[in-house]
Amino acid sequence: MSSQANIQSQNLPKGSAVIQPPAMLGMLGGGQLGRFFVIAAHEMGYKVTVLDPDKHSPAGSIADVHLCAAFDDAAALQTMAQTCQAISTEFENVPAETLATLAQSTVVHPSADAVAIAQHRIKEKTFFQQAGLPVGPFVAVNSESDLPPDGELYPAVLKVARFGYDGKGQARVADQAEAKAAFHNFKQEVCVLEKMLSLDLEVSVVLARDVHGNIAAFPTAENSHLNGILDVSIVPARCSEVIKANAQELAKQLAAKLDYVGVLGVEFFVVGQQLLINEIAPRPHNSGHYTVDACITDQFEQQVRVITGQALGSPALHSNAVMVNILGDSWLYSGEQHEPAWDKAFAHGNLKMHLYGKQEPRKARKMGHFTVIGDDAQAVLNTARIARSELHIGE
Repeated sequence: MSSQANIQSQNLPKGSAVIQPPAMLGMLGGGQLGRFFVIAAHEMGYKVTVLDPDKHSPAGSIADVHLCAAFDDAAALQTMAQTCQAISTEFENVPAETLATLAQSTVVHPSADAVAIAQHRIKEKTFFQQAGLPVGPFVAVNSESDLPPDGELYPAVLKVARFGYDGKGQARVADQAEAKAAFHNFKQEVCVLEKMLSLDLEVSVVLARDVHGNIAAFPTAENSHLNGILDVSIVPARCSEVIKANAQELAKQLAAKLDYVGVLGVEFFVVGQQLLINEIAPRPHNSGHYTVDACITDQFEQQVRVITGQALGSPALHSNAVMVNILGDSWLYSGEQHEPAWDKAFAHGNLKMHLYGKQEPRKARKMGHFTVIGDDAQAVLNTARIARSELHIGE
């Protein structure tokens, strides 16, 4: 089927260094995104070393080598630098210094500079602004005196500048008094105050950009959230072709201005006919999980292709898709712990299940996802809604 996915100038210069299988690749982070990377790399003939401090990490459990150590452990980093021909990350909060250290002796994508911007909400939004990209009103909050008076920016969302994700480290505030209280609850960490906008939609674009500036962009996804966590992604997004095309173009501009190399997720707010960039993820993105089942090349294979210098694969969509996150809540409904009704989900012949192998289900913990694919967009959505209910998602 047709889509907005496209590849720009795929011709590689002569003499480009390409890392061939069965080379050892490195992955910083052992979560589910790293697990999918390991799977993709193995399918392509590569070996993978995973660095993650969790001995039960989903990626570490299937890697060729699992270095169970902190992300700044000098001995572990030396081992990676000596044994891995290229390294990437699945976790934006890996210290940028770790990437910079590794880059002194091996190929590392994305760069430490790009990750450092994505790690800090103020740096991130300031970069958007200075690059001439559309972003909503915000104020950097280094101290209580930076909080604006009533009437200027409220209602708003106060977010810690670092290490906040999936709704964590965020508080909705109606006025300055509530903002001050939230700031103190965050122990007066540096924050950003963002004006709450009247949103019509949230969309995202996941793309891959190689060292030569070639870009392969996946179709624009429509996203909905539940308690700050991505719940459902629908592809293609149910919005105008103009909005989808503009999201693609803005994401490509952002990647180019950032001189980004790797897989990048770009989240947008849609306000009327205006697109505003919300944030970026310097890695494969949860909203891009649908690519595993619905695209010719998925986002994890693209990550392998980028860091090894291989040509980018086609991101074209071959099926309509709806992706649904499965949280630990599905085990904990009705006040008791139950195993989800997997048989009901598997009864849908066009549903693809992906469980991450995590040891313990906890509330709001991402345990897996499923994707429903097919030719009929409404039928796909209906099946996804039924399966979501059968697994007690959102209850």
